[in-house]
Amino acid sequence: MGGAETPHVGPGRLRILFSMRNFWYVKLFESVIRELAGRGHHVHILAERGAHNERSRDWNDAAAALADAHATVTFAWAPHQVEDDWADLRVMIRLGLDHLRFLEPEYAAAPMLGLRARRRTPHTLVVLGDLPVLGSRPGRRLMASALHAAERAVPISAALADCIASHRPDVVLVTPMLTLGSEQIDVVRTARRLGVPTGLCVGSWDHLSSKALIRQWPDRVFVWNETQKTEAVSLHRVPGERVVVTGAQCFDQWFDRQPTLDRAAFCARVGLDPARPYVLYVCSALFEGSPSEAEFVRRWATSLRSSDDPRIRHASILVRPHPKRGFEWDTVTLDDLEHTSLWPKQATAPFDADARSDYFDSMFHSASIVGLNSSALIEGGIVGRPVHTLLLPEFYENQEGTLHFRYLLEGGLLRVSRDVPSHVDQLAASLAEFDPHVHHNRAFIEQFVRPAGIGRATTPVFADAVEHLASATRRPEPDPAWVPALQWALAPLARKTRGTFAQQIARQRRRLEKKRRVEEKARLRLERIAALHAQRAEEKARLVAARRAAHEAEARRREAEREQARAATLMAKEEARAAKRRQKDVRLAEARRRTRRAAFHARVSAYLRRLTRPFSTSR
Repeated sequence: MGGAETPHVGPGRLRILFSMRNFWYVKLFESVIRELAGRGHHVHILAERGAHNERSRDWNDAAAALADAHATVTFAWAPHQVEDDWADLRVMIRLGLDHLRFLEPEYAAAPMLGLRARRRTPHTLVVLGDLPVLGSRPGRRLMASALHAAERAVPISAALADCIASHRPDVVLVTPMLTLGSEQIDVVRTARRLGVPTGLCVGSWDHLSSKALIRQWPDRVFVWNETQKTEAVSLHRVPGERVVVTGAQCFDQWFDRQPTLDRAAFCARVGLDPARPYVLYVCSALFEGSPSEAEFVRRWATSLRSSDDPRIRHASILVRPHPKRGFEWDTVTLDDLEHTSLWPKQATAPFDADARSDYFDSMFHSASIVGLNSSALIEGGIVGRPVHTLLLPEFYENQEGTLHFRYLLEGGLLRVSRDVPSHVDQLAASLAEFDPHVHHNRAFIEQFVRPAGIGRATTPVFADAVEHLASATRRPEPDPAWVPALQWALAPLARKTRGTFAQQIARQRRRLEKKRRVEEKARLRLERIAALHAQRAEEKARLVAARRAAHEAEARRREAEREQARAATLMAKEEARAAKRRQKDVRLAEARRRTRRAAFHARVSAYLRRLTRPFSTSR
């Protein structure tokens, strides 16, 4: 792996230990790690978990690629002590503290955050928090104080402490340290015992408002902007002088970037018509148990395809699935919708250069970007495209039911609508006024992403802040005098709970997984039944239509035969009448001829009589 041994570091160079929950966070801080390595510092990345997780393979490959590119970058996984009597109690206490945080009034409008913490918290602590006395604000403060003291008394894993000490770091960085029940608090505690300066690197825009509480203050908290600084001070009680605004270094890669493919080549790659503008839909990592976004996207795309506005009806649609919810597309397809494409077909995170280029090209060549609640909305804002969202009741918990989403609403990044018709009208207006050379979100990006100026990269600012932190003098901080006594009192509880909570979590996960499989099986069964009913209804409708068509054809045939018979009868009658008229005409002609002959004979006879009369005997 990227080096278990710490290489020799020259004068003025720093040994930086960067603790991460897993190597997924490499992509958020890659530019900073490269910058620090470029300045000659040694950066050792220590991942809390993910060594044997198949899903983490791409993340681990990203860390390995970074180490291969820089000789002063190494990586490893944090040790996990097998024989640790305190492991379960340690996690139980921290989950209890995290649960108490979301019972505070500021989270009353964000029920999903509290429910998520409640599901992971030991049952006993949940019951205590629900009691009338302990559930009150003073009662919660009392419980929190007791749990804080217990957490301080629980010893740090000896294997982890030895691992950190062996690297002899000049500065220790951690991210995110804000997941529920995080073990990274022990990294900060160990560094403080060693007298090493510590810094919390806030990884995302939602970490300070939707995750766990910062219970062990590091020497510095590196945040994106003044909004996050306010969160650190007000929500986490971190002293303001410890919070440093550096900007969002993870977005530096999208500034001043040019597409790898031109528009025609990119559209050909994803299966769209380059002559049509396209709307990019970016999917989100929704809360567990949320409605299927894939099914919603299909309804949304169908409504665009059937719009009365030709600008919307004829525009193409490109949908990018979220890597954490790609499974939703296993049962949903867009193939039957014209000028609509799902890309990439297999949801992947943009870890490598090719994936990042493809991701950027999809934003750059779009005319508008639509999503529910994703950092891709911010990235679309950086590219300068109009960014839209729909605030629908079914997704309330994922949008207005969180604190961080409001920053996009109130900051002016999003064009918001609460129903599909008004959303379609907004999209039509965006398409009509679209100009790729106009940046629609400059004010928001400068305030939220690059507070030092939109033209100033934040990665060097972050690296400068890390170097400044390393120069701070910190004395080793021993545990308070009361810790051994409380630790002795908690030891029987630690032995009693050893293995129980881990087993409980495993059982709970198995139950949830079984429930998920049962629900998925039931859903698929209902879908199959519905599909069968639809197929039968379609077949029945087809048969009815065929019978109706046959009946109508038979009726038309019979009517045609009757019409032909009537025509034949009329023709026969007409021919009979014509024959009679001809016979009558013949008889009349014959009679006229006889009359004329008789008259002629009569005249001849009369003439002959006049001729013979003078020679009669009487004369």
